[in-house]
Amino acid sequence: MPKFSSFSASRFSLAALAGLAAFTASPASAQDDAAQLALGKKLFMQAAVPACAVCHTLKDAGASGAIGPVLDELKPDAQRVAKALRNGIGQMPSYKASLSEDQILALSQYVATASGAAR
Repeated sequence: MPKFSSFSASRFSLAALAGLAAFTASPASAQDDAAQLALGKKLFMQAAVPACAVCHTLKDAGASGAIGPVLDELKPDAQRVAKALRNGIGQMPSYKASLSEDQILALSQYVATASGAAR
């Protein structure tokens, strides 16, 4: 039977505890992510004024707007979407005054995830 030094045993114990903590935290984190994506989709479809779906095409949302870029092709990451929402870009207005920062982050994450942006 192999002998473990106290260093190895404590290192194993810490690794086991860290793994257990990550495992037990995952369901809440997944629920939070799902709630954020649901909020982002709602904002995309109707809650943002004007609604993103009026101008943009995004398959996941069933949107086929013809003014803005096709988000499924552009695949913007969340940071790029958030910047466009805060500052506006081209014909797109800024949503800084009408959406909270939490709403901007939820909408940005939804668009990045739904469009298949690289992570």
